[in-house]
Amino acid sequence: MAIKEQPRKHGFDEAKAGRRAECDGGRPVIGSRYATREEFTGTLTGEYVDHGDPPWRWYLMTDLTRKPDAYESDAVWCEENSLFFIDH
Repeated sequence: MAIKEQPRKHGFDEAKAGRRAECDGGRPVIGSRYATREEFTGTLTGEYVDHGDPPWRWYLMTDLTRKPDAYESDAVWCEENSLFFIDH
């Protein structure tokens, strides 16, 4: 059975570009049935991708000032409903 590719739409939200935010989420612990909570703080680029049907919007966060210890990248995609703005 072939896996159906999920629709994706890339875009840019000028109102979110440059805003400082926190993002929380989780990921599965490999080899277990558990998940971990991960927290990030950084700056939104304004770039987003709508993924799936119905679409979930994910925003790109860079310049991370808080991230999990083992997280090596300086960027992360955050689900829209997991963003908390820390600027006004």
